[in-house]
Amino acid sequence: MWKILVQEFWRDLKVQRLRAFLTMFAITWGTLSVVLLLAFGEGLGRTLLNGLLNAGDRIFMIYGGETSKPYEGLPRGRRIRLVREDLDLLLRAIPELESGSVSYGRWGTVLEVGDVRTTTYMEGVDPSFEALRRTYPVRGGRFLNEQDVRRKRRVVFLGDELAHRLFGDRDPVGQTVKIDGLPFTVVGVMQSKLQTSMNNGPDALRAIIPSTTFETIYGFRYVNHLLVRPRSVHEAERAKQEIYRVLGHRYRFDPTDERALAVWDFIEEARMLNRIALGIQIFLGLVGGLTLLLAGVGVANIMYVSVRERTREFGIKRALGARRGTIQLQVIFEALLIALTGGAVGLSVSWLLVEAVRHIPNKEGALEFLANPVLSPPIALLTVALLTLIGLAAGFFPARRAALVDPVEALRHE
Repeated sequence: MWKILVQEFWRDLKVQRLRAFLTMFAITWGTLSVVLLLAFGEGLGRTLLNGLLNAGDRIFMIYGGETSKPYEGLPRGRRIRLVREDLDLLLRAIPELESGSVSYGRWGTVLEVGDVRTTTYMEGVDPSFEALRRTYPVRGGRFLNEQDVRRKRRVVFLGDELAHRLFGDRDPVGQTVKIDGLPFTVVGVMQSKLQTSMNNGPDALRAIIPSTTFETIYGFRYVNHLLVRPRSVHEAERAKQEIYRVLGHRYRFDPTDERALAVWDFIEEARMLNRIALGIQIFLGLVGGLTLLLAGVGVANIMYVSVRERTREFGIKRALGARRGTIQLQVIFEALLIALTGGAVGLSVSWLLVEAVRHIPNKEGALEFLANPVLSPPIALLTVALLTLIGLAAGFFPARRAALVDPVEALRHE
C-alpha cells in the first residue's frame, strides 16, 4: 500500500511541479529559520556558561566582610579577615565540601625578562586552584603541585597573554623570570580561554605562584579570599549555610549575618545564566516556529487545491470501493511527505551553514560569542517533531474534505 501512496505522490508532484517546489521551498526556509535560530541560541548560551565556568567552576569565593548584627555582647561593625587555617577548618568540618584553595593577591608585581619589564596582578594559591578556576596548562608545561607548595619553590605559572608579553614567541617553560627582583622558574603557561567573569583582572594576565612561597616572600597573614567547591550542586545551599555556621562560631558572628562574609556563588550564577539562555531559546524558537507555521499553511493550501482538482479521481476511487480512511491516508501522506522532504533539505543546509560558521578562524569580539552555533540532537528532534505535526495538520482537513466526496457528484465534476 505504501508503494502505491508514493507512486500517487510522485505522479501528482510531476503534474504540479512549480506549486510543489514553492511549497517545499517554504518548508525548507521555515526549517532553516527555526534550526539556525535555535542553533545560534544554543551556542550563545553554552559560550556564556563556559565563560563563567572558566572564571569559577562550581565554586564559592569567600571574602571576609563586616558584621551587621550584634552577637553575644559583641557590637556590629567588626571586620572579619580570613586566614589559611580557615580553609583547613572548613574542609574538615563540612563534609559537603570537596576541595578548596587559599588565594593571596598582590597588585603591582614587577616581572622582568631581559629588557622586558611589566607589572601585573600576582596570586599565591594551592594546586587545587587549577581545577577550581580552569587554569589548565598548555602541552609541555604543568600547573603548581604539592611539592612546590611543601618546599616553597620559586616557580611561577603564567597566563597566556602575560607569557607572550614577556617571552614573545619563545617557549617560556623552563625559562627564568624575575618577580620583584627574585628569580622564578616558569613551569607552565595557561591555555587560552574565554572568561566572562573575573576578579582582579583576567587570568590571561595573571602570574601564579605557590601560596607558601607567597607567604614567605611577602609575609601576608590574611588571605585575599578562599575558594571551595561543594561535592554536588544539590548540596550547595547546605554547604553555604554550613560555611556561615562554622566561621560564625570561629569568629563569633551571627550565622544569619550575610554581611559578615561575602560569598561569590558561581553555582547560583550558572543557574541564573541557564535560565536566561532558556528564555532566549524559547523566544528564538517561537520566532522560527511562526515562520515554519506559515510554511505549513502553504502546505495546507496546496493540499486543498490538490483535493479540489482531484475530486473526480477521488469519486472514481470511492465508486470502486475505496474506503474513506484510504482516501484520507493518501492526502495526509502526501502533505506529510512534502513537509518532511522540505524539512530534510532545510536540516541539511542548516548543518552545512552551522559547520561553516563554527570553522571561522580567529573569532574575536562579538564573533567569539555568536559564531559558535550548536546543532544538537534535541534541536534536530524538535524540528522533526514540528515538521511532522505541521504535515499532519496541513493534510488532515483537506483529507476530511476528500473523504466526504460523494461518488455520484464527483463523477459529474470537471
